[in-house]
Amino acid sequence: MRRRASRRLFHVLGTTFVVITLCLFQFRNSSPFGHKAKNQRWTATSGLMRDIRNSTLGFEKIFVVGLPSRSDRRDGMVLQAALSDMQIEFIDGVQGKDVPDKAIPISSPDAKRLADGSIGSWRAHLNAAREIVQRNLSSALILEDDTDWDVRIRDQLYDFALSAHALTQPLRGLRGGYADPTYPQPSDGSPESVPETDFYRLPTTGPPTISPYGDNWDVLWIGHCGMHFPFHHSKTVPKGRVIRLDDETVAPKKNLWTFNIPFTLKESYPEHTRAYHHVQEGVCTLGYALSQRGARKLLHEVGLKGVTDAYDILLRFFCEGEKGRAAGRQCLTTQPALFHHHRTAGRVNGMSDISNHGDNGEFREKAITDMVRWSVRLNVEALLEGRTDFVDQFPDE
Repeated sequence: MRRRASRRLFHVLGTTFVVITLCLFQFRNSSPFGHKAKNQRWTATSGLMRDIRNSTLGFEKIFVVGLPSRSDRRDGMVLQAALSDMQIEFIDGVQGKDVPDKAIPISSPDAKRLADGSIGSWRAHLNAAREIVQRNLSSALILEDDTDWDVRIRDQLYDFALSAHALTQPLRGLRGGYADPTYPQPSDGSPESVPETDFYRLPTTGPPTISPYGDNWDVLWIGHCGMHFPFHHSKTVPKGRVIRLDDETVAPKKNLWTFNIPFTLKESYPEHTRAYHHVQEGVCTLGYALSQRGARKLLHEVGLKGVTDAYDILLRFFCEGEKGRAAGRQCLTTQPALFHHHRTAGRVNGMSDISNHGDNGEFREKAITDMVRWSVRLNVEALLEGRTDFVDQFPDE
């Protein structure tokens, strides 16, 4: 009888364990941030690639740059991060007027000081880079405090990582070398263009050992207001690109925009196309990652050389090896970007702390986020209630 009682107890405990396990599995898959497990993309991977699902998206830290006085933005960023299972740290923004002339490197005796807004932005971003170096972080994602992202950001970053491997990791096996013959830097005999790579037929490369995004990158410029594809004539930027068709997270063409004209992605590719490539003339630093080596180089090239332009332009010079900056930096990007401006409802003049917007008293009736379909910020109520019926602010017709 004792043996029968022991068997019954064993079966009860075993059944309870199975039920609890199934409930936990169901809960994980019902979360908007775990839905990728329903297909084989996440379940088939392990190691570094799974780090993209952690609370810092596969980087060691996530820093958010912004003025402490903008408590409204900090409230929004803290809420967005919490609802996205992300951990963030704030880097205090800097008032440009508080930066003395002596602390601003100049490139010529007649150089003029930039506007205070630009100086403050430059110094705040350099403080973030300095933090990476001083704390010896392997990498960090740096966001501005008015950014927003898609509920599916981890899925997007996973696909970005796969494309980054194709662009920068050595080929596996006897073939050797890289899929892009112009990588890591075009030479005199390099072709001006190379065939684009289909995202669904990526080459087999060696797995990364340092970062899920690859072992050889300085900057991942994944939040911006526009990028060009690498120019044919560029002697410093590799020409390879990965093209993904039918990306459901890409807004319809009529909702895409850029500061860089021509907008080749919109003009030459089908609806819902995403591209991955090396940085060429990036605009805006809404979100970008620095590796430890990238942060060190950036402190030298952008922090200690002439501050002739706004920070995003200096970052462009850094990536492209222009205006006295060394060539050979490895900077990757995606079009459209993954991090975009969130524009709150209210007075438009509160949109920027660098330049003036809406001085005529213009008022925005409804909050929007540029080019993000399932915006975290615009789906706060659904996320708070645990729902997944997300509002697509740019639905297909």
